[in-house]
Amino acid sequence: MKITILVKPNARKESVEQIDERNFIVKVHAPPQEDKANERLLKLLAEYLNLSPSCLSILKGHASKHKTIEVTGH
Repeated sequence: MKITILVKPNARKESVEQIDERNFIVKVHAPPQEDKANERLLKLLAEYLNLSPSCLSILKGHASKHKTIEVTGH
C-alpha cells in the first residue's frame, strides 16, 4: 500500500494526523537536515500504524515535505 505524507519538520509538538485512508500530516521535532526528519517520520508513522519502521520506505520525496511512502508487512 502507498500513502502520501505532508511532513512538518521543526514542530514544537510531534503528531500524526490521518486525513483519510492514505493521506497523513506528520509533525516532527527533527530538522530537515541530514535525513533526521525522514528518520523520525518513519519511526512516528510506524508507531501510529503499529508496525516496525522496517515496514516503511520512502519512495518519493526524500528532500521534500511531500512524500510517498510504501507500507509493507501489513
